[in-house]
Amino acid sequence: MPKGENLMECLFKEIEIIQEIIKRMAYSSFMIKGWAVTLVVVTLLLRGAKIQAFIAFIPLLVFWFLDAYFLWQERMYRKLYDWVVQNRLNTDGYLFDMNAYRFRADVQSPFRIMFSVTLGWFYGSIAVLVIIYCVSLFLW
Repeated sequence: MPKGENLMECLFKEIEIIQEIIKRMAYSSFMIKGWAVTLVVVTLLLRGAKIQAFIAFIPLLVFWFLDAYFLWQERMYRKLYDWVVQNRLNTDGYLFDMNAYRFRADVQSPFRIMFSVTLGWFYGSIAVLVIIYCVSLFLW
């Protein structure tokens, strides 16, 4: 185990690496939301049979799950961050081990995260709008 100043350097470097991973996960989630809206709108703009409007649910569901997956990953890395901050000065176990899957039992599953408040409202409102659009096609 490194001593003194080297230990603090290792701690800060390890925390910095984990923070960068969390930042990338958050950015990916942001980009996924943009792509989801874009692809849902593009599929709704495709002209064809009325039943084709239901194709908009495919990118909606795929990106909804993908967003939940990245949020799940981010939550595991936050648990890893907490573990490093609390335990690094006491042990050198898992030194620079960025495998956050050891914390998967401590966070909700991606399917539960799909229906969290933030993702549920965001993708649920898009789903409601797509349903309204599809119903209006069949009524007119």
